[in-house]
Amino acid sequence: MEPKLIDHLFRYHSGKMVSVLTRIFGLKHLDIIEDAVQDTFIKASISWRNKPPDYPEAWLTQAAKNRVLDIFRKLKTEQKHFPNINQGTDTIAINELFLDTEIEDAQLSMIFTACHPKLDPKDRISFALKTVSGFSIKEISSALLTKEDTIKKRLLRARKTIRQSQLKFQTPIGKELSIRLESVLDVLYLIFNEGFHSNQKEKLIHKELCGEAIRLCQMLLKNKLTKTPEAYALCALMYFHSARLDTKTNAENMLLDLKTQDRSQWYVPLIKLGHAMMNKAVETSEFSRYHYEAAIASEHLKVSCFEDTNWDNILHWYQCLNTLQPMPAHLLTMAVICIQNKDYNKAKDYFDRLNPENLAQRSYLYYAAKADYFTVLNNANEAITYIDLAINRVTNLQEKDYLLKKKSLILSTSLD
Repeated sequence: MEPKLIDHLFRYHSGKMVSVLTRIFGLKHLDIIEDAVQDTFIKASISWRNKPPDYPEAWLTQAAKNRVLDIFRKLKTEQKHFPNINQGTDTIAINELFLDTEIEDAQLSMIFTACHPKLDPKDRISFALKTVSGFSIKEISSALLTKEDTIKKRLLRARKTIRQSQLKFQTPIGKELSIRLESVLDVLYLIFNEGFHSNQKEKLIHKELCGEAIRLCQMLLKNKLTKTPEAYALCALMYFHSARLDTKTNAENMLLDLKTQDRSQWYVPLIKLGHAMMNKAVETSEFSRYHYEAAIASEHLKVSCFEDTNWDNILHWYQCLNTLQPMPAHLLTMAVICIQNKDYNKAKDYFDRLNPENLAQRSYLYYAAKADYFTVLNNANEAITYIDLAINRVTNLQEKDYLLKKKSLILSTSLD
């Protein structure tokens, strides 16, 4: 079996396997469980080299369970920590935990465990990305715009807190549910964003991550306790963005911006699903950041060409969003919108309020936007200075190529 297929299976099934095995063996054995799942995929990559099994996921699940049992036997803890699951009614009970509905319940419990209030907020997100969706430390670092060493420390701290606090593996109820659901939505949002616009060097889009985020969001919407307006709005946002995933790059895998994307190729069924989710989301008097971001995404999908974009509406939604959740990225986007609206004084005001270093790994976007600003002001020298700063800071090769082409265009225009 190809390594890519193994990676695919790991992405989609490791979180499931970790969750259901944690339900069986307990949170205190999480380190051993994660090691077991990792070992299972290594074993699969070797044993499937010539011929993969007919049911890969079932093979992986059973192999992971067996691997955990092997480890516990070596540690001589089997009788202390769980029943003999190899015979009798216990075998039936364990097998039932691997039914699809039970796996979903286990994953829901894992998500909420990762978002427990006793964990540091930053630790919750890192831990959930690792355990629920199988993110690597490098991917978590990219998604959270944080150093890898910092992510390692957060994961270690989260596991330590879980052990010391003896946290229970369960979905919360009552008031606690709404508090912890906010962190869950944060995690799903980050998973989707890492897929939609990755910081990884070789790959701009990870469709499998977008699909995973949508799947987990749909899981929330299946549960009567977690299908909130915020969850519906987040799902709408994901559908709206996913509708144009295939148009973000061309046949040569080159990055295309909104202006150059083929809007006739935007996937209408996903847009309709997004609107259906938004109809559910607005059955409330209070709007979340997901409501505003979905409204912004919807504005772009409304028009058949870039020139017809209603920038006033989009600026309004961004102002609402920034009032609710002030962020440097929002100020930068508002500056870009003002450039589109030819309100250059207002654009400058937004730029002046920004420190590009606060954008961390995405500081290149600030410099690229400043290059656009000076380009429309016919200041080619300043435009080149800023586009060079952007090129030197961008990590993704597709984006770097896009910026290099933009630099060539600035140079050619200045010579005319």
